[in-house]
Amino acid sequence: MPITKPVAAVNRLIAALPDPERQRFLAGCEQVTLTFGEVLAKPGPPLRYVYFPTDSFISLTTMMNGPARLGVMLVGNEGMLGISLLLGLDRSLMHASVLGPGQALRMESAQFCRELELSAACRSLLQRYLYVMMGQLAQTAACNRFHLLEARLARLLLMAEDRAHSNRIHVTHELLSRILGVRRVGITKAAGTLQNRKLIRYHRGDIRILDRSGLEASACSCFKSDNSLYAQIIQSS
Repeated sequence: MPITKPVAAVNRLIAALPDPERQRFLAGCEQVTLTFGEVLAKPGPPLRYVYFPTDSFISLTTMMNGPARLGVMLVGNEGMLGISLLLGLDRSLMHASVLGPGQALRMESAQFCRELELSAACRSLLQRYLYVMMGQLAQTAACNRFHLLEARLARLLLMAEDRAHSNRIHVTHELLSRILGVRRVGITKAAGTLQNRKLIRYHRGDIRILDRSGLEASACSCFKSDNSLYAQIIQSS
């Protein structure tokens, strides 16, 4: 993982911190380049670092029946990886790997815990973020049970676009099937429908979103619910 000097934060959580807390927090971070597929955390080992993506994003998955995994959340510049430290627990419940390569701010877990002790504003902000995560996890559980695959795929692609800050996403049908917990043939059919409607273009793992408004109309209501919860709890605080 290449390391470069820190730059101004574009992670929305860090940006929401008041000065001088934000400046002190940034001083404890280093900028890192995350590569596709890189494993950042997994159940068991202690967390060495917390991550605040800037133009990268991370897939959180949970184990299902042996090696199979089900995707439960994407974390981009709206959030962070390592929130369990807020609860005094240095273990991850989920497997975290890089789905969208790019930049992130990284801080050692011990330093992060010191920042929580020093800054009431930081603790309060991250407590609200934890609340948002709980709400989004509950929304995803309901989504997986009640919503059609095509709508769920549209939601996932919109989430990926927002976190990648690009309408071009590299992700295979096989990886999408693992994230959404369905057979690959289902992804092929759903992606084909979205492509036939000229909402996306798909070729050999490269997806380009052609019609954002149309894709939003095709997505389930969970996409708007997630964004509304974040705005209500984080942005309006």
